[in-house]
Amino acid sequence: QVQLVESGGGLVQPGGSLRLSCAASVNILKIYTMGWYRQAPGKQRELVARITSGGTTTYADSVKGRFTISRDDAKNTMYLQMNSLKPEDTAVYYCNLYPPLAGWGQGTQVTVSS
Repeated sequence: QVQLVESGGGLVQPGGSLRLSCAASVNILKIYTMGWYRQAPGKQRELVARITSGGTTTYADSVKGRFTISRDDAKNTMYLQMNSLKPEDTAVYYCNLYPPLAGWGQGTQVTVSS
């Protein structure tokens, strides 16, 4: 059973940056397509970015040019660098396979507010 643990969230002002981390319990990052998802209050969970086993990245239009997904296979860790954050980026962020076939972790809260 794969376990994924998200971390790195917090409170940041508009225009600020955060880097989220997703630690995997087994070495799956270079085997499967992985994704970062988010769920804002009252909204459905949505895919923010994904990265294939070959390193190809795809982003939601709302974050394109501001977020960067990456991974470190040696550390079994995936990252989401978030720059130029906006209040509408406020959400709980999760990592999972793409499609999301693994169980959901607790996520990490990102709050963008002045």
